[in-house]
Amino acid sequence: MNTLDVSSLEPGQVFSAPVYIDDVNLLVPAMVPLRNREIDLLVSLDITTVTTEGTIVDIDEFEIPDLIESIEPIESIESLEPIESMEPPKAMEPLEPIEDEPVLETKKEAVKFSIKDVQQNSGPYRIYRGLIEKAAAIFTGLKSGIDIEMRAVNNIGSQLLRDLRENTDSFIDYILGGEVTGHELAKSSVNTAILSALTAQELHLPNHKILTIISGALLHDVGMLRLSRGITEKKGGLSDAELEQIKSHPMHSSKIVTRELFGPHEVNLIALQHHERWDGKGYPDNIIGPAIDIGARIVSVADAFEAMVSKKSYRNSMAGYQAIKNLMADNGRRFDPAVISAFTKVMGIYPIGSIVKLNDNSVARVVKVKPQAPLRPVIQMLLTKNGQVLKEGEGATIDLLAERTLFIKNAINPEESAGTNE
Repeated sequence: MNTLDVSSLEPGQVFSAPVYIDDVNLLVPAMVPLRNREIDLLVSLDITTVTTEGTIVDIDEFEIPDLIESIEPIESIESLEPIESMEPPKAMEPLEPIEDEPVLETKKEAVKFSIKDVQQNSGPYRIYRGLIEKAAAIFTGLKSGIDIEMRAVNNIGSQLLRDLRENTDSFIDYILGGEVTGHELAKSSVNTAILSALTAQELHLPNHKILTIISGALLHDVGMLRLSRGITEKKGGLSDAELEQIKSHPMHSSKIVTRELFGPHEVNLIALQHHERWDGKGYPDNIIGPAIDIGARIVSVADAFEAMVSKKSYRNSMAGYQAIKNLMADNGRRFDPAVISAFTKVMGIYPIGSIVKLNDNSVARVVKVKPQAPLRPVIQMLLTKNGQVLKEGEGATIDLLAERTLFIKNAINPEESAGTNE
């Protein structure tokens, strides 16, 4: 097996044998030209070497199948802007497509078991729900015209950061599982704040800046309170006039932060700029690249991910795996690439709660991710390779970084796989 430095890889290179990430996860098949997409993926994950049993070959020496000529590059997520377009997002072509073929009844049972298995009386769950209820109380007060102090928002942020240190995996699990219902704006805001805090920590920002970003994330969409429910809860597409109203919500958020809460300038920037784009095509001010506040850049990524994995009135949730792939396909259009890289390390290629099929056809649930090995998380078995559904507590927990004979073949969309059999 030959080991290749990622720094030596170039677009257009063709290898006589498949090229793998960490020995078993396929990067590119034999005789298929390497593209910028694969190289950028390796760089974003800080992967420095790949392996292959082949060598670089002259493509002219071989007859390349017509199929290769028809390969389409991965699409951007330009159309995946739920708040802006309020349209069902266009399906992306992932590197490893989510399984959508019919599945065995036993697999359905295993998936249903895994996503329903939340101990709602546990300490972490009560803490998470309590954060949402406190945020909802603030939003209710603002909507009703009751005077709310910025200190109340900051207190939620401080508690969130303290509790996040002990409950990171549980909080991510709840975000992706969607177990809490009701208080949709508050839930979305708390989820975005959690994801923003983790990303800011990965970027090694100082603690006071992280607290500011959390407060900004909690308030980024508070301007939605100034829009009619007929627009914010409308199913299906919006008219051009309705879209313009949706696009006004960052300015409403800014006014609430500055004129009602008397919040600091840094929080206002997050509220105002979280829909600006890295390429300058965002709103309301078409700010470009690093000129966008770092907190707003972080909240933008966290908000987009949260929107993709959460159920909205106009579409179903997306699997965490697919949402990560969509973010990674952005290619510097909407998001700061450095923030995308940090976010991906925090969440992993297969986020906590992802249902995955292994190379031996067993099914498992991701229970912990590892920034240093995003393709090899810790999993808990749900379905054996022989089709046996494992009851609660029966499934072995396996660290794929240590167990090299197993690897993830592909992700499974929990909603599609669980079917309609309740």
